[in-house]
Amino acid sequence: MPQTDGKSGAAKPAHDAVGHRARLRERLLGGGSEALADYEVLEYLLFAAFRQGDTKPIAKRLIKRFGSLSAVLNAEPGALAREKGMGEASAAALKAVALAARRMARNEVQAKPVLGSWQALLDYLTVDMAHLTVERVRVLYLNARNELIQDHHVGDGSIDEAAIHPREVIRRGLDLGATALILVHNHPSGNPEPSRADVQITARIAEAGRLLGIIVHDHVIVGRDGHTSLRAKGLI
Repeated sequence: MPQTDGKSGAAKPAHDAVGHRARLRERLLGGGSEALADYEVLEYLLFAAFRQGDTKPIAKRLIKRFGSLSAVLNAEPGALAREKGMGEASAAALKAVALAARRMARNEVQAKPVLGSWQALLDYLTVDMAHLTVERVRVLYLNARNELIQDHHVGDGSIDEAAIHPREVIRRGLDLGATALILVHNHPSGNPEPSRADVQITARIAEAGRLLGIIVHDHVIVGRDGHTSLRAKGLI
């Protein structure tokens, strides 16, 4: 009987899949960061769920469906599992990789002065938020050495006073002993340009912070098309 991935029903093909896997492994280990195309990276990751057989068609189909390698890795597990040839085991294999990438990016930020590791922070936020399908608001609280005290998930939804209350943001900072903070949210549309509401809520939080000794260093907006810093744009 052909081997399959649980409920997916993906059967082992007749061609030399073992040799193909070995060749991919050699290229991966012997080459640089561009040794494999995006679909080949995904193909290799799926080896963990499909112990035998050809994963190339599934990899190409996933990238066509979701748009990119990073979009596949950040897709909802249920959406991945429902794709033809996939199942829970293969979806879990991809989500484990996405989780590892987030942990690696987060480790580059922790216990370091955030303002001196700005690119690492942007990389972490991009990995974690660029492909979200809902708008998410976070506040990064910093101590006097500009080290991260807490990465607080405020909530999901549009960034206005219905979702984020300036006094509550500052009160939490005081409770944590923070001296500064960075506001962060994403635009699911992909365009990171700030809206009027983004600028207004930032100004209110910055004013509340000035009164109580907490500096708003920046408000970073993350999108699939890049990021925007309100401070860099002169809006703080």
